Amino acid sequence: MYRKDGVDYFVVDGHIHFWDASEENTANKYGEGFIRCFYDYQRNLSPQEWVWSLEKFRKYTEQDLVHDLFETGYVDWGIFQPTYLNEFYRSGFNTTEANGRLARKYPDRLIANGSFDPREGEAGLERLRQLAAEWNLRGVKLYTAEWRGSSKGWKLSDPEAQDYLALCEELGIRNIHVHKGPTIWPLDRDAFDVADVDHAATAFPGLNFVVEHSGLPRLEDFCWIATQEPNVYAGLSVVMPFIHSRPRYFAQVIGELLYWLDEDRIVFGSDYAIWSPKWLIEKFVDFQIPEDLQGEYGTLTTHAKRKILGLNHARLYDLKVPESAQVPSAARVGA
Repeated sequence: MYRKDGVDYFVVDGHIHFWDASEENTANKYGEGFIRCFYDYQRNLSPQEWVWSLEKFRKYTEQDLVHDLFETGYVDWGIFQPTYLNEFYRSGFNTTEANGRLARKYPDRLIANGSFDPREGEAGLERLRQLAAEWNLRGVKLYTAEWRGSSKGWKLSDPEAQDYLALCEELGIRNIHVHKGPTIWPLDRDAFDVADVDHAATAFPGLNFVVEHSGLPRLEDFCWIATQEPNVYAGLSVVMPFIHSRPRYFAQVIGELLYWLDEDRIVFGSDYAIWSPKWLIEKFVDFQIPEDLQGEYGTLTTHAKRKILGLNHARLYDLKVPESAQVPSAARVGA
């Protein structure tokens, strides 16, 4: 919980990882390039005091994660979003299994999401059933640009993907997190295009599609899709650190999201361990859209900040929120 000026903010960090990019687990030049690209994001978009050594960044500890999220980072709940990258890392980069073991140790603080790849066919459908049973999945994270053999990506609109989404609905996995943001070397930029979200959201109105990274650098395309699809949400991981490095750009992005989606469909994520939630949360609570942009975007209210930092994710994942952190009923009606 974060408290500022007498206001309690319930925090759900909806985009965290526990990865292993150690040299021992890195299979080839692509895995090496991938983690170094991640590291460049941390170095270039973080306050200098929050930049780690490359050695720590490759493989941090359970103690690091607990300290950064819960002891100093104000996080009430963290949601693991796996990214396997089996073509690049011998034991996978950031797996449901590794995340799940931590979630079992901290069942009142951590949630482990699963993943699927429709290119796995029937075997993948069975594996999704097993993951759901093993980890009581409430969500999945999809990485449409992941390499698999000669294939360099897939789309949510693929017929095979429709079978997997239908199975998610059958299994009660209702939160579909999709990486639709900046590319990471060596993955293909176009494989993260947001257009397929439109098809999937229309076909599966009972599922929630959380577009991680809000479609950047395709923000306009994303907003036009999200405004007509009420089950599409904007995830702020990767968007958030611009609050430090390019605050005016951040104001424009959050302003567009508030205009097109409203404050009930925007959710916080730090993308830990690329960034730590502590400084992101502190800067976000203190942030205001510049006066010369307020005529177009309005202001970022305390109620909106409380919803974005935790209440919206809490609704999606059925998390109990302390009364002190709730948005008053009158404010909800007014919004």
